[in-house]
Amino acid sequence: MVHPLDDVDRIMDVMTSAFPSEFGEAWNRRQVSDALLLPATQYALIADDGAMELKPCDPAAGFYLSRGVLDEEELLLFAIAPESRRKGLGHALLREFIEHARQRGKKRLFLEMRRNNPAGILYASHGFRAVGIRPRYYRALNGDRIDAITQELVLE
Repeated sequence: MVHPLDDVDRIMDVMTSAFPSEFGEAWNRRQVSDALLLPATQYALIADDGAMELKPCDPAAGFYLSRGVLDEEELLLFAIAPESRRKGLGHALLREFIEHARQRGKKRLFLEMRRNNPAGILYASHGFRAVGIRPRYYRALNGDRIDAITQELVLE
């Protein structure tokens, strides 16, 4: 399935504003476009008013991008634009991700995040729990190495 180019633009706009550049976590346009070409990739956009259906010219306030294999789904990217935070959009979008995965028969959800990422509070509030550490996985622009924390949510 080919995804609309304006959705790639919306994802890139949110990611550019939401991901701190000092950690180098943001994907480039080619990585996002290539991921969306894979049949196991899922994504959703959310508007600033919480709507999950956006009109073609509406900007996105947030998005997720995930990849599924068998009965597992990995949340690859998740972001809410800074100006749209503290409105419950992160919770709404994460609920959408979890419910969509459940509807497609997924039993376990995974994500990986930089240690001390503030989004960890959001993930924990939805039941994600740390199950592993990749020591010194991320490299900050200043050369510091930061652990990656793997988290899991088991769906019932």
